Amino acid sequence: MNFLEANIYINIKMSKTKINNTDLEISRINFGGNVFGWTLDEKQSFDILDAFAEAGFNFIDTADTYSWWVNGSGGQSETIIGKWLRARGNRSEMVIATKVGSETKEHGFDISKKHILKSVDESLKRLQVDHIDLYYTHFDDNKTPIEETLSAYDEVVKAGKVRYIAASNVSPERLEASLEFATQNQLPKYVALQPHYNLVERKGYETDYAPLVEKCGLSVFPYWALAAGFLTGKYRNEADFGKSVRGQGASKYLNQTGLSVLNALDEVAAKHQTKPAAVSLAWLLAQPNITAPIVSATNENQLATLIQAPQLNLDQLDLILLNEASQY
Repeated sequence: MNFLEANIYINIKMSKTKINNTDLEISRINFGGNVFGWTLDEKQSFDILDAFAEAGFNFIDTADTYSWWVNGSGGQSETIIGKWLRARGNRSEMVIATKVGSETKEHGFDISKKHILKSVDESLKRLQVDHIDLYYTHFDDNKTPIEETLSAYDEVVKAGKVRYIAASNVSPERLEASLEFATQNQLPKYVALQPHYNLVERKGYETDYAPLVEKCGLSVFPYWALAAGFLTGKYRNEADFGKSVRGQGASKYLNQTGLSVLNALDEVAAKHQTKPAAVSLAWLLAQPNITAPIVSATNENQLATLIQAPQLNLDQLDLILLNEASQY
């Protein structure tokens, strides 16, 4: 796949930004690797990754358990990314984020020290790298003491296996306690948050996490940035959910608010001569502390739309329209 030859995208090197409290420079779109080994096979994954990197982007997100719903244990995504990094010889150019703690058919949520120390070595092996740039607590098990989890991260950071740590599905209370404990005891501190946040999922993040993000200076990488594809506009009635294996994940948004958001996206997209998906991501990028939305693509056209988002400047009228349509 070559976006230059296909005339889909003119390769303008994207400006980078830094993850707060780190020296990691990243592009403002974070490619979601959950599709690797699931809806994309190895060759298709390589093609998408090649195009993503060719367009000047460098930030890839995955997890040790992707895609456990396919084989029961996961590991496919990290394995494909590792093969691609080795084949292309571009490890130094890419920022790789992966996660630990999710459940599989083999075990439940687990952020114990034993599980973290075992899992980080397995991730390094699959990724074929000597260190992970950003290592997430994927899900909190809500039982492992905070000090145990952070001591495990301290060990892997000191060993050079992990550069920085971050958090995803951790309650505001446990997140704040972790940040305070790390500060008080000179342990690795979460530098970023990966929350569920988009135009049709605003309340949870904006109410429960945004004040803490601001207070602690966290970078934010929202997952489900396009609401399981709903914000692309391809799901507008119940019959549309059969268009994708992930279609049913968007069904809960087919309501009055969801349709109002789609109408607003259509209007703004027409104004800027782009697609609703690009507008959705540009809206996220216009929000305080949002550094790089996480989003996947499975074909050339989807990727071409996504990489337009950092260059799309929404004006005040655009933002007011989108905010009013998505208000809660």
